[in-house]
Amino acid sequence: MDRLPLIYLDWYVKVQNIKHDLRSSGITNFKWKLNLGEIDLTQNYIQGNPEARKLLAQRYYVKPENVFISSDGASGQNTRIMEYLSSRKEKTEALVEYPTYEPMLRQAQTCFKKVKRIRRNKQNDYRFDPEELERAISDKTAALVITNPHAPSGVSLSKKELKEVAEVAHNHNCHVVCDEIYAEFDRENHTPIFSVDPEFGIVTTSFTKAYGLGGLKAGFTIVSKEIVDGLYSNVFYTAGTNSNLVELALIDLLTNGKEALEKHKQKWLALRNKTERWLKQADAVSYTHNNCGIVFWLETQIKDTHKWVNQHTIPKFNLAVVPGAFFLFNQYEMKKSNQIRLGVGNINPEKLENLDNGLQTLEEALHQGKKLGL
Repeated sequence: MDRLPLIYLDWYVKVQNIKHDLRSSGITNFKWKLNLGEIDLTQNYIQGNPEARKLLAQRYYVKPENVFISSDGASGQNTRIMEYLSSRKEKTEALVEYPTYEPMLRQAQTCFKKVKRIRRNKQNDYRFDPEELERAISDKTAALVITNPHAPSGVSLSKKELKEVAEVAHNHNCHVVCDEIYAEFDRENHTPIFSVDPEFGIVTTSFTKAYGLGGLKAGFTIVSKEIVDGLYSNVFYTAGTNSNLVELALIDLLTNGKEALEKHKQKWLALRNKTERWLKQADAVSYTHNNCGIVFWLETQIKDTHKWVNQHTIPKFNLAVVPGAFFLFNQYEMKKSNQIRLGVGNINPEKLENLDNGLQTLEEALHQGKKLGL
């Protein structure tokens, strides 16, 4: 099946050079002096650099045989795993949470003949209802596709809740594909789905958001050995092998750069705390509380935030947030929404005054948009 266009990403890359860019869900500004020494540039690894796999296995408390690494981010991992799971002819369906990050939905729609949705409602604090999940899933469902913490709300599922979800899926021989990229902000307090169900649980993640390593191009999947072997075979027969240079850089960061990475990650706390203080006193919005990451899911008094952002905040305030419509797709209709996702990752944590200016401008844009009836 042909790949489906991604309306959100197309919009994101076209909105550039914004003074107040409040769209990013990952932190930035991490710099590291790589010291790889003398390396053999002829070296390839059919199943990834063993040292890199060992270090990641230690991080996630699994065996190296359960780690797949490739030269792309979490979205690339999601694509690879969904393509793999869709190859089982007796399993033709996927079940995808709603709301969700649009590329997750499009990847599932590209790979599976039928995609059904399961709602995570605000009234239930964006958690899963196991009974509703039981009604939605079937023996034809190959994958339940979720995020934890949830994109866009940021709400995290507990170990107990993950067990409930995994049990329903397991009873139908359905894999749970869980994008856990935001869990890296607070990995110690987030249970990986693989630890709940090593047979059917699948973790996809990268260090793009929590550590600002978007330029590294390294993503990981934690899954059963059988699927790891299948994923590496797919890479070998298509692209040859993944970049050993990427994995060498990853090794250096996970050893020599580990302390610097963790120190840099803590800078998000200042951004998050200041934003949350603003949200608590802002009279133009309400928000969903979450304990992880630097994004906030807001309800505003604006009727159509997609129109408001594109026709009002960008041209008149030099400011952009992510319209909620980009998380509320079923097919390709653009739904009106009063919600926005506020992300402060593009703010330099060393210059918090820029965050103050951005939030003040956002508040002004919200008040003016309400007066105009947008």
